[in-house]
Amino acid sequence: MSNKTVVITGASSGIGFALAQAYLRRGDNVVGNARSREGLEAAAERLGHSGLGHGGAGRPQTFLPVAGDIALAGTAREIVRQATERFGKIDVLINNAGIFIPKPLGEYTDEDLDRIIDTNLKGFFHITQQAASHMAENRDGHIVNITASIAMQPSSRVPALLPVLIKGGLNHATRALAIELADRNIRVNAVAPGIIETPMHDPATFDFLKSLQPVGRLGKVDDIVGAVTYLTDSAFTTGAIVPVDGGAAAGHW
Repeated sequence: MSNKTVVITGASSGIGFALAQAYLRRGDNVVGNARSREGLEAAAERLGHSGLGHGGAGRPQTFLPVAGDIALAGTAREIVRQATERFGKIDVLINNAGIFIPKPLGEYTDEDLDRIIDTNLKGFFHITQQAASHMAENRDGHIVNITASIAMQPSSRVPALLPVLIKGGLNHATRALAIELADRNIRVNAVAPGIIETPMHDPATFDFLKSLQPVGRLGKVDDIVGAVTYLTDSAFTTGAIVPVDGGAAAGHW
């Protein structure tokens, strides 16, 4: 029998996929969200959990894909509805879905602004509101927000006002929610990645990206997985913003 039910947004690739894989290996149920149903089904195949039926050799299916635009309140409600109907509860929410648009201030468009607000802000707000309400009834839960190291220590080499604006706000929202929800035994933390080797980044840019990290290399998705699982295993850590960035948030170098 699975131990926990974990909701992960942006679960079809990159960090989200690695998190889904890690929690499944721990014996947990995973409810994965992404915009594309096809992408989620492909992720389910890679995870060894095809569709909504059963896995191989009669193994109970523990990966539940719920496709939809996470910016919409209706998608958030549907995720919580399906998760609780299928597994009875939600123990962990990982707000991983996000986009990164680095540009000089004058080059941002209205479309850029709308995309960042939809995915990075609304995509956090609606599902967190729904999941926190459920967790409060159970008086237990963990919420982990994936933010960004650059929101803690901006760099002149990577102008990125819109990601810094929203992800920096999420860092402060993490602390605010940790205090607001503490008396209901809901822990709220954030992991702030530096530059992680994922499909988001063109390999042709890796040499430049490595130069932005004090340790001189890119992070791995397992580095983020380790930080997230530490936080969701901790009963006494809340309101923490954990940079996993090769030292980039430590200051100028």
